[in-house]
Amino acid sequence: MQITVCHFPPGTSKWNKIEHLLFSQISLNWKAIPLESYEIVVSLIGSVKTKKGLNVTAELDEKIYQKGIKVTKSEIEEIMIKRHQFHGDWNYTIVPNCKC
Repeated sequence: MQITVCHFPPGTSKWNKIEHLLFSQISLNWKAIPLESYEIVVSLIGSVKTKKGLNVTAELDEKIYQKGIKVTKSEIEEIMIKRHQFHGDWNYTIVPNCKC
């Protein structure tokens, strides 16, 4: 499976219409409610719905992830990254490196 990653450059998230729509509605939804637990936060985020059709889903990931995993330089070099012509440092596709 190919994974394509596209980022807005640092400091330009204000141009991301989806982000603005999403976070403004989340902020309105939890206005004046104490955020006392992860469950409350996830519930408030997941209950966002707008008249224009934005429906947000959220779930709490309680899995414990291993910390401090070191990736070697040779492992990084094995990742097949195809950089996009426009800002390849922010936009790229990770291509499977099949050793079949």
